[in-house]
Amino acid sequence: MNIKLIFELLQIQMSSLNKFSFINPNKFPFFYGYILLFIGSLGILASIPGQTVGVSIFTDPVKDALGLSRNQFSNAYMIGTLLSAFFVTKAGVLFDLYGARYVAFFATLFLGISLLLCSVSVEISDSIKNVFNFNSWIVPFVLMTILFFFIRFCGQGVLTMASRNMIMIWFDKNRGKVNSISSIAVTLGFSSSPIFINYLVDNHGWEMSWQLLAICLFIFSFCVFQLYRNRPEDFNLLPDGVTKKAKTTKAIKVETDFTLEETKKTRAFWMIGLTLAFNSFFITGFTFHVVSIFGSQDYSKNQAIAVFIPISIIAISVSTLCNILSDYVHHKIYVYIMQVSGLLASLGLLFLSNTFGVYLLIVGLGTCGGLFAVVNAVTWPRYYGRKYLGVITGKVMSFLVMASAIAPSLFSYCYSEFGTYGYISYLTLAFSVFLIIGSLKIRNPQ
Repeated sequence: MNIKLIFELLQIQMSSLNKFSFINPNKFPFFYGYILLFIGSLGILASIPGQTVGVSIFTDPVKDALGLSRNQFSNAYMIGTLLSAFFVTKAGVLFDLYGARYVAFFATLFLGISLLLCSVSVEISDSIKNVFNFNSWIVPFVLMTILFFFIRFCGQGVLTMASRNMIMIWFDKNRGKVNSISSIAVTLGFSSSPIFINYLVDNHGWEMSWQLLAICLFIFSFCVFQLYRNRPEDFNLLPDGVTKKAKTTKAIKVETDFTLEETKKTRAFWMIGLTLAFNSFFITGFTFHVVSIFGSQDYSKNQAIAVFIPISIIAISVSTLCNILSDYVHHKIYVYIMQVSGLLASLGLLFLSNTFGVYLLIVGLGTCGGLFAVVNAVTWPRYYGRKYLGVITGKVMSFLVMASAIAPSLFSYCYSEFGTYGYISYLTLAFSVFLIIGSLKIRNPQ
């Protein structure tokens, strides 16, 4: 039985619950897209337990409870994440077929179930060991690999993709302005989430913390089913709240909807997708090892953590400005700036022993992070249309997930084998130059 058939059976069961949905976008006193802007942004924030920033807080207590070493736990995370990357594109197909409402609902529900299973992972591991009389680290390793697969697939992959795409589908002309609002909320939420999750773990333990987050997700899944909606055209509406009468008085904008196969034949898809993957690789590896990276250059832990404050400030500022201007600016300009910023961040990491290296790293990562929110959300529907947006962004998401999976291990390997993170800098510098040269001839396929 394939995943599509399973999803169809679940949808049949869910269709009986439609009578409990009281929201009709047609009868709303204002454009319903603004409701989706709010709830969709919450949906992206709800994916935090499945994101690197949400998992990292649990690393030390969970690995110790399961009897795994840091390398074993990290490898389980890497393998689970890599496996999830192969299925994200399939989830994009489901998004195009069934819409954001069902896809986000099931992603939220299964993410909550996965967190509940994580909270009793020690009990599950011990039970398996007793049943098979096999007392080995392999049991908790395989268990956490499977659980990380579901957490990463549902959280970082599907829920994030469905929520972001839904917002973009309901807006066209104002897509950039709307995304600026969402990006500010999401950036602030992601930046503060480690503090909140660390508070839960310190006061309630890691098991109860995962259970509390699961309960929040179960409650949010009900909100998803009530409020998420697929396309404005399904309710006789148009993007941005434009009336059909007003639409006919203006020149009709002809939009070509590219299939995934057609999209993959364009240079823009690969160059932009790889640029986003580069950002995912660099920021994930850097975040995972930030204390070690700065410690290798005789900086303190507090100094290492402190760099996230100016990085966040720059990211929010860049994201807000560029989102607003994105309705008027060619997006390939953003791609070029993002690639040059990656080059600056790589140079900053290479010369981290000097003060100007720290500044280069902060400016590079801040600018890259701010533009990531713009390019990854606004560019795809603008370049390739809305009809196949799910499968296209699902494919891009697989790039990002794979990049984020291998980054921590590769950063760690370079330092353990060569005693420096400099080799990563040489790798990222070379890749940045490749992206800049390869992107010189990209254009909007529309």
